[in-house]
Amino acid sequence: MGVLVQQTMPNQSQCLMDLFSISCQASIIPRMNSVINNSFIRSRQLGQALLCPFVTAGYPNLDVGPELLLAMQAAGSGCIELGIPFSDPIADGPVIQDSYRLALEAGTTVDRALAMVKQARTAGVTVPILAMASYSIIFKLGCREFAAACLDSGINGLVLPDLPMEEAPAAVAVIQDCGLGTSLLVAPTTSVERRKSIGDLCDAFVYYVSVSGITGERKVLPENMAENLRELKEHTGKPVCVGFGISTAPQVRSLRKAADGIIVGSAIIRRIREELARPRPYVPRAVGDFIADLSAGLKDQVPK
Repeated sequence: MGVLVQQTMPNQSQCLMDLFSISCQASIIPRMNSVINNSFIRSRQLGQALLCPFVTAGYPNLDVGPELLLAMQAAGSGCIELGIPFSDPIADGPVIQDSYRLALEAGTTVDRALAMVKQARTAGVTVPILAMASYSIIFKLGCREFAAACLDSGINGLVLPDLPMEEAPAAVAVIQDCGLGTSLLVAPTTSVERRKSIGDLCDAFVYYVSVSGITGERKVLPENMAENLRELKEHTGKPVCVGFGISTAPQVRSLRKAADGIIVGSAIIRRIREELARPRPYVPRAVGDFIADLSAGLKDQVPK
């Protein structure tokens, strides 16, 4: 599992035949992934949303990865989203794209990224970890093989940003049958019927994209965000996490009652980049401090 830079899609007919034969033996009726669901239950008991920060596997390097994930957990992360670097991301903005490029140039591969996760688990990381992985990577390596390797490393679920809906039921059946949770993306422009179909395939959470376009920090979030989240939860009956554009504690606070989880990515990657420019950078501390600030947004008052 050492190749990450393949941009061409594998033979989809053969992949689909294999997935269909497996899915016939596995129900595609989603059951909530217990490890991830328990995290949402605990956060609801506290009257809070789950803070779900994103980092790129291998950025700034794999060696610091376990310590970085530990710092994120200690700072208040309810779960962690780990981006598997890919040479041709479609939904990521320039900040995350650049982190992918640097991670790949440094030699990050799927197997090395998963080995880092296993080390982090041994070091004491207990919060759920979901890998965000391109559909192209998964099918090149084999859906069942990839899912089994993720589970063995300590990954709890997969965020599938570019999985075509026409092929999603078979792929999701295999992934869930391996014991991983699944999360697919819903955009503001997604129709109600398609939202329901996507929700049926999610047993981790539904990932709501706050704005159409690519990832990146935004000073102002859409005014109708809370209403959109409420409607999406009604349509799907699943936990809903919101991402794309969220970067400050006040923004987190504005969403803590409407969303089940809040995803922050580009702002964290930018903090890492800024820390690396310092004379003596210490990335785990810088990221931990930033996530602690974001966590303050989950509480009743945000420090000035």
